[in-house]
Amino acid sequence: MEEKIVKIVVFVPKTHTDIVRQAIGDAGAGKIGNYSHCSYSIDGIGRYKPLEGAKPHIGEVGKFEEVEEERIECVCERSKAREVIKAIRKVHPYEEVALDIYPLLSEKDL
Repeated sequence: MEEKIVKIVVFVPKTHTDIVRQAIGDAGAGKIGNYSHCSYSIDGIGRYKPLEGAKPHIGEVGKFEEVEEERIECVCERSKAREVIKAIRKVHPYEEVALDIYPLLSEKDL
């Protein structure tokens, strides 16, 4: 039986993109055929307002913040997803990591 695949998407400040990408690949995500550490990135602006009790890496409590970030996407075997997310959280600078996990269909599912 073929392993189920998910797509993991994480939003990372530009200062930490290489560190997070490396951790993702080292944890086993981003494998496509005979290639490892595969990912796709697009630049954007993350916006947020830290609330009382927050300990923001960038910005101040009560003030709106804009940060240049990358959206990093990679595929991952579902069985490795927890370890990949754990690796992301270990190196990501944000107190609250914004990430998405999407189930994927393979061509064989069509």
